Amino acid sequence: MVRVPLDPEDIRRGQALGQLIREARADRTLGHVAAAAGISPETLRKIETGRIATPSFAIVAALADELDISMDDLWSLVKASGSAPLRDAS
Repeated sequence: MVRVPLDPEDIRRGQALGQLIREARADRTLGHVAAAAGISPETLRKIETGRIATPSFAIVAALADELDISMDDLWSLVKASGSAPLRDAS
């Protein structure tokens, strides 16, 4: 199966999602949140830095649940971030 390359908008949304998740995590450790969401710390790190721009629905839902963010609110924030520049994920 060939994966279609991500377009710039997909990348931007992935960076916005990662930034929002990182901010919502606040002072909780990456390892704690990852374990509670049922994912590896490396996967969470990649999402937060935008290196996984399109995580699965199940992963986003698990993170939203663990961070007490509604999926509606998370998506609204990701969409709204399109007008604001995001900080560099590197």
